[in-house]
Amino acid sequence: MPSRHVWIGRKAMCGEAHAHRCKSCRYVSKAAVNTQADYDYDRPLMKTQVPGPRSKELTKQMGQIQNNTAINFFCNYEESRGNFLVDVDGNRMLDVYTQIASIPIGYNHPALLKVVSDPNNASAFVNRPALGILPPESFVDKLTEGLLTVAPKGLNRVQNMACGSCSNENAYKAMFIWYRNKERGTSIPSDADLSSCMINQLSILSFSGAFHGRTMGCLATTHSKPIHKLDVPSFDWPIAPFPRLQYPLDEHVRENAQEEARCLEETEDLIVKWRHKGMPVAGVVIEPIQAEGGDNHASAAFFISLRKIASKPYRIFNTWMGDPSKNLLLAEVLNVIRQENLLAEVTRTGKALLGGLYELQAKYPNLLSRARGQGTFCAIDVCKASVRDKLILQARDNGVILGGCGDLSIRFRPALIFKEHHVHMFLNVFSDLLAAHK
Repeated sequence: MPSRHVWIGRKAMCGEAHAHRCKSCRYVSKAAVNTQADYDYDRPLMKTQVPGPRSKELTKQMGQIQNNTAINFFCNYEESRGNFLVDVDGNRMLDVYTQIASIPIGYNHPALLKVVSDPNNASAFVNRPALGILPPESFVDKLTEGLLTVAPKGLNRVQNMACGSCSNENAYKAMFIWYRNKERGTSIPSDADLSSCMINQLSILSFSGAFHGRTMGCLATTHSKPIHKLDVPSFDWPIAPFPRLQYPLDEHVRENAQEEARCLEETEDLIVKWRHKGMPVAGVVIEPIQAEGGDNHASAAFFISLRKIASKPYRIFNTWMGDPSKNLLLAEVLNVIRQENLLAEVTRTGKALLGGLYELQAKYPNLLSRARGQGTFCAIDVCKASVRDKLILQARDNGVILGGCGDLSIRFRPALIFKEHHVHMFLNVFSDLLAAHK
């Protein structure tokens, strides 16, 4: 068995003060172990394989009332804390996936529990108004104090929606409306517009590998996995190539610049082609980092060039237009991010995570490649999909939750409270699995 101590020079750094925390602490630094949040657990604790017997029974019961094929296991959210997810069989796992990156500051954060238990906030959780027509008195203040404080520079207006897909669907509508208004020179439709609108022919350009949602318009711009689109008809809209960069970036500057130039050129060609087809491109939709499609990155120069190529009210509506209770939670999440300086923490933790992935990639070049990321939004490719999937399941049985994406990638989506010592917990488990791989 490899040593269970961390060696710096010739001096062991695994002393009595924290030995109870790190039975496998080869990567743990003395500084890192002191930064743990009070409400977080100190390590994974596994009692059964995952899924365990209780999860299996509940999955069987679920199958009697709805499709259960996507269920991994059932969770005990009351016992989950910080960076650790607990399942119904009592297994405590380090969550480096966080419900597909939807738990920003960890499970049961005290600040969010305080918001939920505050009697002054009860009305926002009990009453869900149709915000587009009957918003509460505090709604303007909540938007101003919350979401708009993190709006990108130059964007000072916001439109709530109920979910990601309906946000994108209505963004597409906004593109079409803007395009036609620009064409006609007014927002007032002509009789010809009204009589022809049932067969309106416009398109949106998207990119290969993209994921924008599962509703019809969004699905037409989603190209990450065949299973998302199987048997579902789609619109005849253009699909441009997304750059496939080579890593390390500093060793492939010329090749990556040529790849991005190729993709931009094809994008321009598609815009021209669809105009000639009588289905002009009204807008372009793209992810800053393609996640579901394989954690694919592009340079800032690529997005700036794409923006140059693209230089291109009540009809954007649904019943709820969001949820006032989520504005309360968002405001508190933003407060925690600022008070705990989590963006700086993410930068430090991300360097540790990516550095560890680089080391493992160099040690196991037959298994791993293309380590990449920004902050803790990281990924690495595995040699085969079957090996990738096996490693993810083995990691789960050893107390670490990971996620896959694209054809070969493992993606890492920890909470913003993920610290360096959590990185080391993960690296220990992952390193052992790679060493044991046959």
